[in-house]
Amino acid sequence: MKKTFLNVFFAAATLFALPLAIADNKAGFDKPLGIAPYTFRKHFPEGVAETLDIIKAMGFVSIEGGGNNMDAREYKKLCDERGLSIPAMGASYETLVNDTQSIIERAKIYGARYVMTAWVPHEKGQFNLDNAKQAVEDFNTFGKKLADNGITFTYHAHGYEFHPHEDGTLLDYIIQNTDPRYVSFEMDTFWIQFGGGDPAALLLKYPNRWKLMHLKDMRKGIKKDMTGLTDPHHDVEIGTGQLDFLAILKAAEEIGIEHYFIEDESDRILEQIPASIRYLRSLTL
Repeated sequence: MKKTFLNVFFAAATLFALPLAIADNKAGFDKPLGIAPYTFRKHFPEGVAETLDIIKAMGFVSIEGGGNNMDAREYKKLCDERGLSIPAMGASYETLVNDTQSIIERAKIYGARYVMTAWVPHEKGQFNLDNAKQAVEDFNTFGKKLADNGITFTYHAHGYEFHPHEDGTLLDYIIQNTDPRYVSFEMDTFWIQFGGGDPAALLLKYPNRWKLMHLKDMRKGIKKDMTGLTDPHHDVEIGTGQLDFLAILKAAEEIGIEHYFIEDESDRILEQIPASIRYLRSLTL
C-alpha cells in the first residue's frame, strides 16, 4: 500500500480521534461495531495487512469476512493480530449451491457463526415469484447443511424483493416460506429503504428472523427502485440521509440484533465513517 495513502489516513485518524469515536460515548448507542469489508474494496488490493491496520485504527472490533483471495488461516491470523473477530462472512449464492463444504470449511477457520449471501441470480429489475421460489428451496437446502455444522445462514435482502405478492411482497414470501431453523436474515438499512421497505417496521414484523445488520444511510431526494443497484455516491454519512436511525436502532435493540456492521460504498470512507460513528454514538435509544 502506498505510503501516501497511509499518511493521509493516519492524519485523518488524528483529526477525527477515530478509536475514541467508537469507544467514548457510552450514553448513546454503544453496541460493538464491525465493518463490512466491501467498504474497503479499493484498499485491500493495495495491502491486506495495511488495510486491516486502518480498520483497527478506526476502532472496529470485528469484520464481516473478507480475505477471499488469501489462505483462510493466513487471513485469520492477520485479523487476530489486530483484535478483529470474524463473527460472520459473505459467500456467493453460486458457491453456496455448488460447493457448500468449502464455505463451511472457511467459516470454521474464521470462527464465523454466520454465513450470508447478498444476491439471488435474476434478470435485472425482474425478480419474480419463480426466483423467490428457487431461493426458498436453495436457502433451505444449504441452510440445513450449514446448520448441521453449527453455522447460521443469513440472507442479506437487497431491495429487489419488494415486488408485490398476494397481501405482501416477495420478501415476505421468502421469509414466510424458509425454515427458521436453517434460514435467518441480515438487514441492510440502505437497500431495504431503496427497495421501498421500512427497515424498523420489518425488524418488528419478523423479530425472530433478523440476526445481523448493515448500517448505511442514503442521500436525500434520490430516485428509488427495485433494481438493487444505484450510484455508490448515494451512500452518505449516517445521520445525514433519509433513514430514521433512531427508530431503526430502537427496533434492532428490541429484537436483539447480534452484530452491527457499518458499510459505506462511497469513495469518501475516510471522512464519512468517523462522522457516521460519531452520529451513532450520539443517539440515545
